[in-house]
Amino acid sequence: MRKHALDGVRVVDFSWIVAGPTTTRMLADFGAEVIRIEYDQTLDYMRNTPSVGMGNSPNVSGTFNNLNRNKLGVTLNVMHPDGMELLRELISVSDIVVENFSSGVLSRWGLDYEEQRKIRPDVIYLSLSGFGHSGPDQHFTTWGPTAQALSGLTYMSGLPGEDPAGWGFSYMDHTAGYYGAMACMMALHHRNKTGEGQWLDLSQVESGIPLTGTAILEKTVNGRQYRQKGNPPGNRSPNPAVAPHNTYRCKGDDRWCVISIFDDQQWAAFVDALGTPDWATATRFATNESRVQHQDDLDMLIETWTTERTPHEAMHTLQAAGIAAGAVQTPKEKVDEDPQLRHRDFIRETVHAEMGNTRFEGQPMNLSKSPWELRLPSPLLGEHADYVYHQLLGTPDEEIARMAEEAVF
Repeated sequence: MRKHALDGVRVVDFSWIVAGPTTTRMLADFGAEVIRIEYDQTLDYMRNTPSVGMGNSPNVSGTFNNLNRNKLGVTLNVMHPDGMELLRELISVSDIVVENFSSGVLSRWGLDYEEQRKIRPDVIYLSLSGFGHSGPDQHFTTWGPTAQALSGLTYMSGLPGEDPAGWGFSYMDHTAGYYGAMACMMALHHRNKTGEGQWLDLSQVESGIPLTGTAILEKTVNGRQYRQKGNPPGNRSPNPAVAPHNTYRCKGDDRWCVISIFDDQQWAAFVDALGTPDWATATRFATNESRVQHQDDLDMLIETWTTERTPHEAMHTLQAAGIAAGAVQTPKEKVDEDPQLRHRDFIRETVHAEMGNTRFEGQPMNLSKSPWELRLPSPLLGEHADYVYHQLLGTPDEEIARMAEEAVF
């Protein structure tokens, strides 16, 4: 009986940074045996971002640990003939190969899809790059933030009166990673029915384009530009044009809450919840149309109330009055205090050999029959060489010793 959905599936993982590791993390969380291949002369960028106060070890990056939990790890120099031979042996006993290098890297290694098929005819090969492995732009190098810009998402972001800002968080790295996991699952399903593997050629830029749907529909269906007068809407609501609708400063350092009011009935309840201040009964705020016209002044006046309260005090007061309002949580509040995440056991913990007790974000879906599980922290650099090279591939001890001397791993 399988405990996890992907028990028995083995993945050779060449991925690095965020997009590829997001794919293989999802596969590993649901039981796949993911073997991460690294080269100690060109470490994953995320290994070089150690957590504050943890020293300079390549094993103490919180981000790397979170992205690579539940995986096994080995080092391997694929430019050495013996290293390439070990890799070919590993592919021969694996189901999926994942990489998110720039287009053409595995081809230059002599390991394009056709060559992988000679090693294992039903192999599933996922290549995840900025533009995909075809077309005139295939050789351009991208990161998550550049893929966001090229897909149109950066142009949609920012505050009114300001240039497009982009996002500080690499949404496209994560989004492309989820697409990658979904593609692997569809390919496994196809192989289970037909016996055929396939090449999955995934473009980060293309996976971002569907997220621009709101702007596309606004133009094609409503005939309106998403950016009014060249400005992004920020936290305001131009369509439908309603006010107040924004993020407001609260009591404390860099604390905020959000408030959204969509009609005059909600506005009346809002004014009542605030204690009917004099400014709220002014004629210029009597209708939604006039509130939209004067929303700069309105937002400043609302902050005279919110800045006297913590985000949660403002949220609970307004929600009790039937107003859509929410506290902007700090990372600590989200991780340590959020009752919904605690109830769903989203934040889980295990012991890392160098970092001690470490916590991890979970998977958003809970499968009742074959759940995901936090089994292992991220691998130390080269930690599972004995299992992979000796136990799995059966390499003799003397050969392992010789190859270690020759820096194969």
